[in-house]
Amino acid sequence: MSERFSVEGRVACVTGASGGLGRAVASALAEAGASVVGVARRQGALEDWAAQTKGETAILAADLSNPEDATALAPRIAEPFGAPDILVNAAGINTRQGADDVTPEGWQITLDLNLAVPFFLAQAMVPAMKAKGWGRIVNFASLQTTRAFPGGLAYGASKGGIAQLTRAMAHAWSPDGITANALGPGFFPTELTAPVFADAERAARNAEQTCIGRNGTMADIVGPALFFCSPASDYVTGQILMVDGGFTAR
Repeated sequence: MSERFSVEGRVACVTGASGGLGRAVASALAEAGASVVGVARRQGALEDWAAQTKGETAILAADLSNPEDATALAPRIAEPFGAPDILVNAAGINTRQGADDVTPEGWQITLDLNLAVPFFLAQAMVPAMKAKGWGRIVNFASLQTTRAFPGGLAYGASKGGIAQLTRAMAHAWSPDGITANALGPGFFPTELTAPVFADAERAARNAEQTCIGRNGTMADIVGPALFFCSPASDYVTGQILMVDGGFTAR
């Protein structure tokens, strides 16, 4: 049974691997036997991730905010270990601009990094996955995929789009052995949610809104991520799995 959950010998690319949930997933994949290429803007943070992670890792410091540049990164990502079998799109941004304050610049970078880049990076990697007859694409959805939050108009639009993008990816590529799914984390302590956790009262209110009664920890994202990346999810595609302690169940 354990082999069904194995990623041993697979090659994975994880964007946003320098911190937060991306780092947690990248580390889990490497420690589970995958060769992992971590991609993010911050060279130093990537080096720190690689140094602290057991397993085979490589890093690529790059700005993912431009979809055209992201497409061009695919050959460089394949250099250390070969073309990836697994792509985890964890990089993201939340400008937290209120509806009346959203700027064209803030809107564009949010939609590019959160929605366009996951598609175009996957599009560039899919041919190699098709050739192997096996691939995994894991996107990151959000509570704001289905709920509206203050200051989250552009972010929510991008994460609502991720749900449909994931379904469309599954429809397009699953006949070739490539599954596409998304993880929808609740409130986890990351850089994106730092303003939330800086307010202890607000963080406590969020915890109270879950069924479990607490906010997430990095360990909580690992199991669902490994499931989506492994043969255990062979017959699961086009799905959004909310890892939110039951926040959206209430």
